Amino acid sequence: MTTNQSTAARYAVFGHPIAHSLSPRIHTAFAAQTGIALEYTAIDAPPAQFAAILDAFAAGGARGGNVTLPLKEAAFALCAQVSERARIAGAVNTLVRNDGQWHGDNTDGAGLVRDLTGRQGLDLRGRRALLLGAGGAARGVAPALLDAGVLELVVVNRTPERADALVDALGQPGRAHSRYWNDLADQGDFELIVNATSAGRSGDAGFNAPFTLVNSRTLAVELNYGEVAIPFLAWARAAGCRDVVDGLGMLVEQAAEAFELWHGVRPDTGPVYEALRAQNARLVTAD
Repeated sequence: MTTNQSTAARYAVFGHPIAHSLSPRIHTAFAAQTGIALEYTAIDAPPAQFAAILDAFAAGGARGGNVTLPLKEAAFALCAQVSERARIAGAVNTLVRNDGQWHGDNTDGAGLVRDLTGRQGLDLRGRRALLLGAGGAARGVAPALLDAGVLELVVVNRTPERADALVDALGQPGRAHSRYWNDLADQGDFELIVNATSAGRSGDAGFNAPFTLVNSRTLAVELNYGEVAIPFLAWARAAGCRDVVDGLGMLVEQAAEAFELWHGVRPDTGPVYEALRAQNARLVTAD
């Protein structure tokens, strides 16, 4: 069915680069499934131009948008209001146009937990968790991991000040701690390891961390998907992690959270996830 673009509500995903984003395909599928008319495009926004590009988008009658790397923290600063989970994260991945202003939310953490506990059938409660990275992606998922009941959250980042700032923002000093990357070998083992670093991007050769981080129950989660995810997934399998999950399910679930915020209806993520998984099988399973 052809959508009448003149009446369709306008949405977009912003990032830099953005050409390979799956978000337009996901939201178009959700819209078809729920009978909602929308126009959803991908807009490349270099960081220095993001504010102006977003203003122009709003002036064109936009209703909402998604934000990906490297703009999540910039989007936070451009919002008149933010949700509590976005405030803790200091990062926004979902924008809602309301009364001529941008309202920001962060659906990354909810999407990750829904994928792990719902689709994957994994219980996060009582797990000692290691979060690698402290940028926008890490900040988005950290509060949700604590809410999901992890026993302890250890945040490690190559720039330690960023890890300290994230832990401070979480406000749970008894459960969330920051540690130095060079001290990873001294941190014991974990039942959950989440990679929110950029290893695999920018031509990085691989991912390296001590195998002593892994025990017989370890769930390894990569927030990226496709080729970018391969280095960490390969490490996790070599280390003997019991469960290894990439970020494709999280991508679909965080999109569903955003879609529900905009339209008041929750799409069925199963068929959309399965279609994308089939398409990406070659990359995801590559050694």
